[in-house]
Amino acid sequence: MTMKQEKKRIYLRAALALAALLVVLLALDNLSFVPSMLLTVLRKGAIYALVAVSMNLLNGFTGLFSLGQAGFMLLGAYTYAILTIPAASQKSIYQRYANGGIGFSIPELLSKPLGGFGLLLGVVFCLILAGFIAALFAFLIGLPVLKLKSDYLAIATLGFAEIIRAAVVYEGFGPLTNGSNLLYGFTSFASFNLSLGGTTLHLETVMPFLFSGICIAIILLLINSTYGRAFKAIRDDEIAAEAMGINLASHKRMSFIISSFFAGISGAMLAMYQASVQATTFKSSMTYEILLIVVIGGIGSVSGSIIASFLFIASSEWLLRFLDNETWIGGFRVPLLRSGFRMVVFSIIIMAVVLFFRKGIMGDRELFQKKPASTAKTAKKEARSK
Repeated sequence: MTMKQEKKRIYLRAALALAALLVVLLALDNLSFVPSMLLTVLRKGAIYALVAVSMNLLNGFTGLFSLGQAGFMLLGAYTYAILTIPAASQKSIYQRYANGGIGFSIPELLSKPLGGFGLLLGVVFCLILAGFIAALFAFLIGLPVLKLKSDYLAIATLGFAEIIRAAVVYEGFGPLTNGSNLLYGFTSFASFNLSLGGTTLHLETVMPFLFSGICIAIILLLINSTYGRAFKAIRDDEIAAEAMGINLASHKRMSFIISSFFAGISGAMLAMYQASVQATTFKSSMTYEILLIVVIGGIGSVSGSIIASFLFIASSEWLLRFLDNETWIGGFRVPLLRSGFRMVVFSIIIMAVVLFFRKGIMGDRELFQKKPASTAKTAKKEARSK
């Protein structure tokens, strides 16, 4: 079997696996006995998986240490919200600002002539536009920032994220961003639910998986392309990469822009999940959480980032939540169980994982990656053939 045929088979298997997963998620979304927290973990985990993979593209595959992911997510979230708030609702949402809002909604404009397909088309267009706005800012700040090395690059991108967060709540931008107030009422994942007679077909879990799956597939194609190999060469040895004819500046900029583009899309998806947007959501702690997911999963492993995203969300949002509740057994109160103890235990678990799995869960390997034949076996085969 040729390499081209092997790739086609892999892509076909991936497409079939995604289709099967979407069918399972559709069932989970519409079964009444499924715990709501499980659906929360699945929805939020899918979004965090995308942003973690986008960060891994930059940090793990290109070797650039950036901490600006929350800032690019914020840009994507606000761009999406501003473009999708219904025109009739903008006056009440922007009540503090005269003539606030843009006066139209892209999904609304497209859904009138095209119906449900127009809604989907409008949302996809706004998601892409949210990514482009984040990518544009990445291009502008990348010109001076990408000349910096290591820790200085991290500090500069972290500073950018904080500046963007402060700029969004600035009163001068209030007619567009609504200042420090919430943006809400825009198209969310619940907007895709279908009314079938007297029943409703819920798609709130299917849609984030579909969008994230497509975006992660694009990132995987990029990683396995000549550009991806150039990124890895820069990560391993910049001097050797430059000697091979790789343009360091343009490839670093490309990786930074692409990573920011998908971070912007994930920010827009987070807005769709929450059904509201506020700048306080996108604090620097969000970037640290994403970085932690990348480290736990394995720097340089896409499947590791995906697995770690769901483990992180499940642990922080659901499995350990009981630790925040005071518990009484008879007249005895269980010590330590109180508000905030969950994060203490969670931090200890994270420290243990980092200490005992220094390369993360997957290291730099992928989940379904074929193991190369050992040198001993190869030598035996060659000896037999002779």
